[in-house]
Amino acid sequence: MFAYFENGSHQYRVSNGDTLLIDFRDTAKTGDSITFDKVLLANGGGSSVIGAPSIAGASVTAEIVEPLVKGPKLEIQKMRRRKNYRRHTGHRQGYTQVKITGINVPGLQIVESAPAASA
Repeated sequence: MFAYFENGSHQYRVSNGDTLLIDFRDTAKTGDSITFDKVLLANGGGSSVIGAPSIAGASVTAEIVEPLVKGPKLEIQKMRRRKNYRRHTGHRQGYTQVKITGINVPGLQIVESAPAASA
């Protein structure tokens, strides 16, 4: 089972137990629960539900693992040739790491596939 949800201007594809980085939330604390209500698509293995634009009543719940994770350093350089103008700045984007704990979609039939038997 997987679902696509939207958070801010980003869309994520998640399953139960996945860990992902979302935009930084300053009020987040480790162990808190977050609910994402804008679920765009969900698949239960046998059938899919597609929202127009989102699925009514569907939600994805997640638990905060790490409230602040810093991304790679981005360096910005500005230069104007022959003018003795050089500026060098940079920053590290902040993210919040979450673990998906549940996907709730009303009316979705979930088909659990049996593990393939090896011969």
